Amino acid sequence: MNKSDYVIIGSGINSLVCAAMLAKGGHSVCVLERNNRIGGCIRSEELTTPGFTHDVMAATFVLFITSPAYAALAEDLHQRGLEFCDSEFPTGVLLADGRHVIYGRSTDRNSTAFDALGGKGGQQHADDMAEIGANADLLFSLLGGNLWSWTMAKILFREGRRRGTRELLALLGEALGTARGWLETTYSSEEIRALWAPWVLHAGLGPESAFSAQIAKIIAFALEQAGAPIVKGGAERFVHAIQSIIEDHGGKIFVNQDVTEIIVAQATAKGVRTANQEEFMAANGVICSTTPDQLYGRLLDDQVIPASTRSDAKRYRYGKGNMQIHYALDKPPAWRFPELGQVALLHLTPGLDGVSKAVNEAERSMLPEIPTICVGHPTALDPTRCPQGKAVLWLQLPEAPRRIKGDAAKEIDPPSNGLWTSEISERYADRVQAILESHIAGFGASVIERRVYSPADLEAININLVGGDPYGGFCGLDQFFLWRPLKKSINHTTCIDRLHHIGASTHPGPGLAGGSGFLLAQALK
Repeated sequence: MNKSDYVIIGSGINSLVCAAMLAKGGHSVCVLERNNRIGGCIRSEELTTPGFTHDVMAATFVLFITSPAYAALAEDLHQRGLEFCDSEFPTGVLLADGRHVIYGRSTDRNSTAFDALGGKGGQQHADDMAEIGANADLLFSLLGGNLWSWTMAKILFREGRRRGTRELLALLGEALGTARGWLETTYSSEEIRALWAPWVLHAGLGPESAFSAQIAKIIAFALEQAGAPIVKGGAERFVHAIQSIIEDHGGKIFVNQDVTEIIVAQATAKGVRTANQEEFMAANGVICSTTPDQLYGRLLDDQVIPASTRSDAKRYRYGKGNMQIHYALDKPPAWRFPELGQVALLHLTPGLDGVSKAVNEAERSMLPEIPTICVGHPTALDPTRCPQGKAVLWLQLPEAPRRIKGDAAKEIDPPSNGLWTSEISERYADRVQAILESHIAGFGASVIERRVYSPADLEAININLVGGDPYGGFCGLDQFFLWRPLKKSINHTTCIDRLHHIGASTHPGPGLAGGSGFLLAQALK
């Protein structure tokens, strides 16, 4: 029998951060991963052709380097070889007719670029960034702190006294606005609207979602301040570095260990049992980085779950699916506007309305007619990822149906069972590639190999990506903040004593920040 202070189920970024923090604090930790490798959505492979390193899913670490987890672990990580690569141009947008905007690492530079587009967009951008900066303490506390805590109560009380109750409520009310409302009332430039509309997709929202304006402003602030860094040599090197921290402090990590049951006695978590009937016992607690349906529908016996919790868990909803397309190229992409090749993450979109249309189509289980395409240029930032003179492209399609009822373009016949097939995935990828070919000279001829991951493929890699949803569940306001994952959730506690819940399905939500793992480790230390 294996014994430790804490047993952690899953090995994504929240589990690894939590394990590293607990191990550094002197606790014995055991991490169990059902797959044959750790890292969750962080993995790198030569998945097209030898010598080309691709980040299979997650790639950009801006949320991590701006997080308290990084502040706590940075020295240890860099001592173990972790390096980041970045660009002076973290993002940009390219419209179908060739109009484009490139966003840099300076407010003055961006304001000047926005002014050139007309409508006093530069001053508005400066005002938006100043607003986020002035409210950063409150905003980032709400986004990244334990909401049910005396610390949060003190923050809100302090802000209420400083601002006045009505002003504080007005600020919180303003934060509930939609990206469409913000962009259409403050920016007359279609290019600026198109620049920010796709970014709300990376938070699991759409342009008409509540809170999407605030999250877009926060993303703009973060990109301007911290860029869009990737890990030198591939994202998996981050996994290797944090694994070393855990193991150097006595922690143990096991792969190919599919946990099938949480052992509960007297309403208290005592340990776990795996598919091969091996038991791992926990003196202080079990920590689960899983979706709610995994936790309450697979790992816990119905008899130990209150009826109200079972009911809430069954109502938990998942968001749109995601797709990934990876290219190995025999030369860097020859964009018709060469400066676009230095942008870390470039969105191709028809604009604000085009993003809304594609979101609506995906939410109705349709293949979008014109998808929003996020193009990453990892080898422009990190040339070590491929042979000299070659290139890698990383594509993310954040609007994909979990199940397919039809095709908005009426070109691809939907499957009778609604399930993704390799044929549908490849034909949809052809649609995406046709858009790339309209902007990149000779793109098709430069492709050495292409690898496509449908929403179903992503779920097969990681059981927590239900229907290819990379955000751990729908991120609308009714299933976020105080109400994530369940309406009665309190921080990372559950209905079972010493059983803790972390991961993208819990507050602070998805992203490569390690937020829930860090918060729980702080609470347990």
